[in-house]
Amino acid sequence: MKHAALLPLLLLATYCTSGTGGAQSATALPGHGAIAVQVAPNPIVAQPVTGNLYDFPFDIIVRETGGHPVTIDRVTTDVTAVGGIHVAQDSYDAAKINALNYPTALPANGELRYHFAPRRSVADERLFSGVSAELKVDATDDTGTATSATTTVTVRR
Repeated sequence: MKHAALLPLLLLATYCTSGTGGAQSATALPGHGAIAVQVAPNPIVAQPVTGNLYDFPFDIIVRETGGHPVTIDRVTTDVTAVGGIHVAQDSYDAAKINALNYPTALPANGELRYHFAPRRSVADERLFSGVSAELKVDATDDTGTATSATTTVTVRR
């Protein structure tokens, strides 16, 4: 898969945080498609390149867990700073994801994995604390039933 600025998590590369994160929640109805989302590694480890330039390598993994095929409808991130101050939000719908040559069709019990290694400048190392990002994936199963999953992502140096 190409290393494009696809999913909103790339915003996270600009804003850094410490801690272990990992909170995950999902909504699904019995007998319908369901998804789980994970970012690996979590926390993302910022890798120094030179000066204040860092690589932020990570994978986004979406798994179907309900036994029905699903279509990814939207991926959203909400980035907040210390005290819950809203820093940024980004959203990619299925058309935008497909336009970047990433699949949105997820078979029953299947997995989609997107790899990214964005390179970003972090001008102030204090940004490595106090910012978090919540990633939400919305999908619809083969019966038209909506499902979603959310995870929290952190970054450390």
